[in-house]
Amino acid sequence: MKKTCWLSFGVAACAISASFAFPSLAWAQSEIPANGNLQPRTEDGRQIYDVAQFSRFNPRTALDIVRQVPGFIIDTGNDSARGLGQADENVLINGARIAGKNNDAFTVLGRISASNVLRVEIVDGATLSISGLSGQVLNLVTSSDEATGITGNFKWRPQWRRAGNNWFAGEASISGKLGKGDFTIAVENDAFRNGAQGPERITDGLGTLLFERDEVARTRGDRPSINVSYSRTSDAGSVFNINGEYGLNHFNQQVDTLRTQPGEPDILELFTSREREWNAELSADYEFDLGGGRLKLIGLQRLEHSPTRDFFSRTFTDGTSPFINTFNRTVDEGESVLRAEYGWKTSGGTDWGFSLEGAYNFLESEAEQAGRNLDNANTKVEEKRAEFITTYGRPLSSNLTLQAAVGGEYSEISQGDLSRSFVRPKGSVALAWKPAADFDLSFKLSREVDQLDFFDFVDSVEVSNEVLTSGNVNLVPPQKWRAELEATKQLGSFGSATLTLFGEKISDIVDTVPITATTEARGNLDSADRYGLEVVSTLLLDPIGWKGAKIDIEAEAVKSSVRDPLTGRKRRIGQDDRYSYEISLRHDIPGSDWAWGAGIENFDDVGNIRLDQIADFDVLAPYSWIFIEHKDVLGLTVNANLGNLFDRGERFVRTVYGRFDDAGGFVRGRRDGPVGFVENRTRKFGLIYRLTISGSF
Repeated sequence: MKKTCWLSFGVAACAISASFAFPSLAWAQSEIPANGNLQPRTEDGRQIYDVAQFSRFNPRTALDIVRQVPGFIIDTGNDSARGLGQADENVLINGARIAGKNNDAFTVLGRISASNVLRVEIVDGATLSISGLSGQVLNLVTSSDEATGITGNFKWRPQWRRAGNNWFAGEASISGKLGKGDFTIAVENDAFRNGAQGPERITDGLGTLLFERDEVARTRGDRPSINVSYSRTSDAGSVFNINGEYGLNHFNQQVDTLRTQPGEPDILELFTSREREWNAELSADYEFDLGGGRLKLIGLQRLEHSPTRDFFSRTFTDGTSPFINTFNRTVDEGESVLRAEYGWKTSGGTDWGFSLEGAYNFLESEAEQAGRNLDNANTKVEEKRAEFITTYGRPLSSNLTLQAAVGGEYSEISQGDLSRSFVRPKGSVALAWKPAADFDLSFKLSREVDQLDFFDFVDSVEVSNEVLTSGNVNLVPPQKWRAELEATKQLGSFGSATLTLFGEKISDIVDTVPITATTEARGNLDSADRYGLEVVSTLLLDPIGWKGAKIDIEAEAVKSSVRDPLTGRKRRIGQDDRYSYEISLRHDIPGSDWAWGAGIENFDDVGNIRLDQIADFDVLAPYSWIFIEHKDVLGLTVNANLGNLFDRGERFVRTVYGRFDDAGGFVRGRRDGPVGFVENRTRKFGLIYRLTISGSF
């Protein structure tokens, strides 16, 4: 781990240690105006922040507020999972889960005007009547006052860089009353213009230079979408929500390459990739009193159509006939979900509940590659899944709460004539303990069933490297035991710090496995271990005399182990995280509309480990930035950001195993054999200039 990552852990660890060793720090108070004090008050075991405490940031949306809550990081959970399942996103709106799947916490919070926010509550999830939640959870409480009227927000995010200018990223939303309910209409374009360029050296197994490439890569995408939502609460307390979204995803990538080799004619290589996707989602839920409890019915329908076109060519300057390789695929995906949740309370503050969910998912692929017959390219994968969970929660004492969930999952996966079914138990036990007003400790032990990626069932081809990944129709859903311990310490006027330790014992993990002597696919390995720690902290600098300044720290380190199916030795899980960190400074200058700050972030992960090669993507330096912000430019907030101060570059190393035959052709081998060749690529992308202009009405 690099020194900067250890520094981030050290700063947060020192803050936590100091709070335990010197309790007076947690009690220290500084004379800070109410609108600048980010120290919460405690009510009924909850940490409460009034919206006025964030006024120094001049927030436009609820997201602007939540991002400034000390020691809290939004976690959207497993947002790629099929179905709805138990709650795993750590943000609630007025005590309820966020509806839909395209609507994650970042999206929904960004559409709520700051003027509609009353307060922010931080509470341990195990103390709530919502199955699946544990650890620190944020509940945003908004106003239902009809006098609020029509409100809206907008944000424009242009960007300039060497690879190209992006003028089209932005979003806007409008909310208000419609009859006895509330509506929101939002439009967004999550556009990007990326690119980099640099050299690549290709050497043989002994390090001898074979040839070189000079590459220029450009990537651009536009993802426009429109979302309409409506909610209504009846006089009897019944709640109805409906949400619809339609979006496009237009993606283009191009890599132009000049390939040179001493004594040989130059070669021009071209790679292009294109996608033209549309997606749509409609969801609705209705919650009402029934018997002695509350019943919530949820329905969701999602469809996606994704045609992709990959092209690779070599043009020889000596007149040799060009080489062309193409892979075209059209994928249709769909998801239908029906879910029912029922909960009630009994004496002693005990919460009971059950949930029943049924889901149907499919992926249908039609694909072709010129000159090759693919076995599992034109196929349809279907899954029928049912889940039943019973929950029980109660306070064991005034400061100790238990939440337990037990149930199971049935799934039937079919592809062609093959159909397989699985029954898997799942559940969790969580304890929330609050030994002091400024200290929370939670523990959760869960049995989880992971979901399979349907793309692992179908053949895919990398046309530029002529790499085939076969589809595997015999995949089994992985399962795991996960234990998590989270400790949160309020540091009084110094901020907040959270330390999380976790460990996982995984069975039937999906990794690369041999199919035949020369082919490979994603398949199941017997077992794997994964464990790590995460630190999240906000250090407020007002008590040491730097008014309006704070440091936010987020860092994670992960270790994993799996037995390699080829060598039989233990190694890390392919493409798993090693570490990541982000440290940022923000200073809101007292008595002015100005703010400035800086930040640094970095990460490292394990390469893509195949049986015939290892492809490792790395970065050459941390990414860093500085910004300056004015909160009232003709009523708008203007933020100017200069990024990549350390000239971060991208490094890609692909080690391919095999040998060259007498005719100069390459015969692929396995990782337990000799190295055939190594591609070592470095690309730079220069400074990035960003401007964010946001406003509200």
